Amino acid sequence: MNSDKVRLLICEGEGLTVEFKEKYTSRIDEDIVAFANARGGTLLLGVRNDGTVGGEHLTNDLKAKINSLARNCKPSISVSMDQVDDVVAIEVEEGSEKPYSCGSGYYRRLNGNTQKMSHDELRMMFAENEPLPFEEKTVRGFTFEDVSKAKIRAFTKEAGIRIGSTAVPDFLRSLKVADEKRVKNAGILFFAKDVYGHIHQAQMTLVAFKGADKFHIYDRRDIRDDLLTQFKEAMSFIMRHLNVRSDIRGVNRYDIYEIPLEALREAVVNALMHRDYSITGTQVSLEIYDDRVEIVNPGGLPRGLTPEKFGSVSIRRNEIIADLFYRLQKVERLGSGIRKMKKIMAEAGLTPPEFDPNGFFRVVFRRSPDFALKRTGREPSGIREKIREKTGEKTGEKTGEKTGEKIIKAIRERPEITTAELAELTGLTVKGIEWNLKKLKNKGILRRVGPDKGGHWEVVG
Repeated sequence: MNSDKVRLLICEGEGLTVEFKEKYTSRIDEDIVAFANARGGTLLLGVRNDGTVGGEHLTNDLKAKINSLARNCKPSISVSMDQVDDVVAIEVEEGSEKPYSCGSGYYRRLNGNTQKMSHDELRMMFAENEPLPFEEKTVRGFTFEDVSKAKIRAFTKEAGIRIGSTAVPDFLRSLKVADEKRVKNAGILFFAKDVYGHIHQAQMTLVAFKGADKFHIYDRRDIRDDLLTQFKEAMSFIMRHLNVRSDIRGVNRYDIYEIPLEALREAVVNALMHRDYSITGTQVSLEIYDDRVEIVNPGGLPRGLTPEKFGSVSIRRNEIIADLFYRLQKVERLGSGIRKMKKIMAEAGLTPPEFDPNGFFRVVFRRSPDFALKRTGREPSGIREKIREKTGEKTGEKTGEKTGEKIIKAIRERPEITTAELAELTGLTVKGIEWNLKKLKNKGILRRVGPDKGGHWEVVG
């Protein structure tokens, strides 16, 4: 480990294979175990969570403590340590005798987080653990010369990483998508000049149908490029074909899609992260019908994950690919995608997404009949008001009298309470709270005293 590599790891931030610790603590055995149970990694002592260096020194005493922690893991784990400038770098290889545990239990890496595993997660992750998953394999004949520098620039720009003049092989190795001699499939899927030419199944099909059946195609695109491009093209296709209305708030205009883009974004990135790339002759499919949007990826549930545990246990088929999407800020740390999709749809007053994990994994979003016609924001004002009222009803239809009573009670107790605090209290969105406040004002129950900022609410009736 040298200064350049440590600086690059700090610049890239925490992830599947990198962890920062401001100072040594005896709990670093949890991180050591987590790295051994995953893809290996580097623990940097003397680095704060925000990437600033506070400093740590590798004394003989500290070296003995770290070696003792690693030896006391079960099975024992071998680590290497270096003093690099003001940072202590502890390198842990991926273990060959998984699962490993320390005194406080079994741990794994999930993006940039060390997480304790439950019994179910432990059984699922290691009972049928594949010795070398697809993302760790490579394509015969692929070399570092086949890597696109333009795609590396696009990735680092999106991820907010500054790598300066770092050589391509060094950058790929720092992300664990390459070793000394070869580029792994995960690296090919993100950075190859010709992804499809090396991995034919690395493609996404985007189709828009007229009607509710697969008879009349009126738009189709086949994306045979890297995974970041696939993600961006899919979101662009969705935005082009979903109905949208405009809401004017103050002096700002907001585009509101019939299905929240955040929920669809989660579904698209989940499909790209979790698909089984070893199944040839397949692709991820995004299909838009008059009544629904379907996103399908090959592979179904990861081995060991049962339908009963689906949504409550996070198992990732492609850990490195998931880590790269995490670095691109397209996915959260704790693998909460399914729960997040359900929550977003509920907050919008829409039908929950439907999941079919058998064979191919399918998620279905039902389109709202309230958006039967394209909304552009240029309709006559009366129609716009009806649209806003309809959407407000959908957002607030779950509220009912009980939620209204909660809002009134909260205002009685604290008249200066904000809409954001009311949203947190009731579980609605801020937009849903605004809709309810407007209804209560129209009924003569509430009155606003003073300006929006600095004023307060008053219960009238």
